[in-house]
Amino acid sequence: MAGDLGYAADSMNALGIDLLARVAKPNENALISPYSIQSALAMTYAGAAGETKTEMAKVLHYPADNEAALHSSFAAFRAEFERIHTSTLEIVKESAEHEGPSEAITLETANRLYGQSGYAFRSEFLSFMKSNYVSSFQICDFVGSSESARNEINRWVSDSTHMRINNLLPSGSVNQNTRIALVNAVYFKGAWAKEFSKYSTRKESFWVNGANEEKVSTMQRKSLYGYFKGDGFCAVTIRYVGNDLQMLILLPDEKDGLAALEKKLTAQLLVECANPAPDDFILHLPKFKLEPPLAPLAAILQSLGLRMAFDAPKGSADFERMAPRKLNEYLYLSEVFHKTFIAVDEQGTEAAAATAAPVTFGLSAIGPRLPKPIELRVDHPFIFAIQHRASGACLFLGRVVDPR
Repeated sequence: MAGDLGYAADSMNALGIDLLARVAKPNENALISPYSIQSALAMTYAGAAGETKTEMAKVLHYPADNEAALHSSFAAFRAEFERIHTSTLEIVKESAEHEGPSEAITLETANRLYGQSGYAFRSEFLSFMKSNYVSSFQICDFVGSSESARNEINRWVSDSTHMRINNLLPSGSVNQNTRIALVNAVYFKGAWAKEFSKYSTRKESFWVNGANEEKVSTMQRKSLYGYFKGDGFCAVTIRYVGNDLQMLILLPDEKDGLAALEKKLTAQLLVECANPAPDDFILHLPKFKLEPPLAPLAAILQSLGLRMAFDAPKGSADFERMAPRKLNEYLYLSEVFHKTFIAVDEQGTEAAAATAAPVTFGLSAIGPRLPKPIELRVDHPFIFAIQHRASGACLFLGRVVDPR
């Protein structure tokens, strides 16, 4: 399974780390969905050609010599999400008699293309999107009614994320020059394999920004958790129903050690922490809810080296596989909008994300184990992920410096 998922998983984790350090200031909470971002960009990549395609593969951590495997890998993730939902439905059904989990894992992802009516998109590209990304093609009128098109896209995103992501595309984000918008939405809701008791939640200390002690609502439970002691940090995994997905917590040893931990974070480290040996200890974990502001990613992606896709320098964008490039007109990415949500409590986690990539046209001119019993307090800034255990892929990735 992990082999089929590997290309997409590697690209998610690597780009996720690149972006996490840049989407918010170091002393701010942060949350992204590497899965959603890469899904939208992989669809865009399928339409790229020439040097634009080469540059995208390098910056987005795609296999330059095996594009087919990349797209197959994203398709495998969609199949895996469906399998997880089906298998947890059975678990819920079987456990109903002895007060087990009452709700199956919900992990829904949807892709859609919104294209300008009458524009000469290549039929091969649209067919590829439908067969590989289950992405329907919705005709709209950016030229004559861009605001109506924007509202339609935002409604679809809101519906696809159970109303958690609203107004993904801000006013003015699409206009009469927009020709296509490639959109991904993902929604996750999962109960812990073993829930925390609400009666055990109490106010405990959390060192906000690693410096200021504040009292925050903190859950606690004695159970088996995955545990790994690394160099200057520890990793804890908390499984959701069905054991296919988990929350990964990376906690620095020092209260002010988050910046140092982020510097040593790698895609390989995330995989290494995906399946640590279980240990029995008492875990103290703060409840938190994050809903960061809309994140325009174009400037960040350009700083990472993704320039031609955004037509820098002018005239360099090449999306010939998406639509024929004319002598005086060609497609290029104008922006990548990303928005996220997560809430963590005693029952489990709810998270959602959406990514939209509007395309416009341009004119030419491992360490030692701690002794038992362990009492681990997540009482200072930490990194977290919602992770697929078999592949190590981080569907969501973030940091908490202030859980209030």
